[in-house]
Amino acid sequence: MGSAAMDTKKKKDVSSPSGSSGKKNNSQKRRSLRVHIPDLSSFAMPLLDGDLESSEKHSRKAELAAAPGPAEAGMLEKFDLEEAEDSESGVYMRFMRSHKCYDIVPTSSKLVVFDTTLQVKKAFFALVANGVRAAPLWESKKQSFVGMLTITDFINILHRYYKSPMVQIYELEEHKIETWRELYLQETFKPLVNISPDASLFDAVYSLIKNKIHRLPVIDPISGNALYILTHKRILKFLQLFMSDMPKPAFMKQNLDALGIGTYHNIAFIHPDTPIIKALNVFVERRVSALPVVDESGKVVDIYSKFDVINLAAEKTYNNLDITVTQALQHRSQYFEGVVKCSKLDRLETIVDRIVRAEVHRLVVVNEADSIVGIISLSDILQALILTPPGAKQKEPETE
Repeated sequence: MGSAAMDTKKKKDVSSPSGSSGKKNNSQKRRSLRVHIPDLSSFAMPLLDGDLESSEKHSRKAELAAAPGPAEAGMLEKFDLEEAEDSESGVYMRFMRSHKCYDIVPTSSKLVVFDTTLQVKKAFFALVANGVRAAPLWESKKQSFVGMLTITDFINILHRYYKSPMVQIYELEEHKIETWRELYLQETFKPLVNISPDASLFDAVYSLIKNKIHRLPVIDPISGNALYILTHKRILKFLQLFMSDMPKPAFMKQNLDALGIGTYHNIAFIHPDTPIIKALNVFVERRVSALPVVDESGKVVDIYSKFDVINLAAEKTYNNLDITVTQALQHRSQYFEGVVKCSKLDRLETIVDRIVRAEVHRLVVVNEADSIVGIISLSDILQALILTPPGAKQKEPETE
């Protein structure tokens, strides 16, 4: 098997989306929150992480708005809220504990899988061709999934082996995935971080943030099949669909400054005339996923993300990394609506709505002069909403 794009079909006979069972103590006072479940079939996206071209994305939004609901549209889901001091603050945490990863796997989706014997170059071209950002790696000898190939690997290869526009990157042209993994990982091989479809969404968020990863494969523990790849973006979008039907915690009305959510010190950024190779160096050394582009006056004018780097493969221009960021961004494959920004005075509810609607992975926090103040990412938001909500009692995940 070289590369394979598989359509994964979701079973229809799902019992309870909450997957919660257990005996209730009648002597303990509980109140039930009735949550209206919208049409989950309209939530299903054809590509991983919603990575669609602009025209497809806008038509998809129109489809979501007009899609008629099936039998599930009027379904009411219940989950218990303990009458405790933190019942309001921990509402999102308990909601995520009561739903499984399976609940947000699309009815039908595309999953690209690479065999580790595939050439690295062909693998990255396949990512571009299929419009995905990552793919599980299958090792035939072990008959199991052993890792993930992501855009970060592409960046690490370019960063490690690029010399000049006159020297071909042999390692990218000739190496197989397994060769790259042996050279790069060497003695640091770690088991693939994955999750069962029956695990809670709380556990998924915990695993993503604890392991500092952006892609979490959902693998059936019985068959060993990969079903889907969970991301921060999809999980937050799922939660936001139900927010209007849940009590709104007080901290959602607080602003970023009061909550202290985000990064506000030692922010990594670049300039319009920064060479691509220097930007790649920053990605690797600072371990960040995006770099705000700041002009001479300190104003944020653009943003260069890891996803933009894959355009080098799409355009086959990775042999010349001495071009500037501005030149590289002229070849964006998707329509760019501008840098999505926010202020430290914006409320958390505004932040959540803005980042979900814009379908981005972070917001650039700016001041009145449009100068960069900080960055707030999807990880920061999920951490605050689910793992450590202000005022809620903290609990360890059920599974890791």
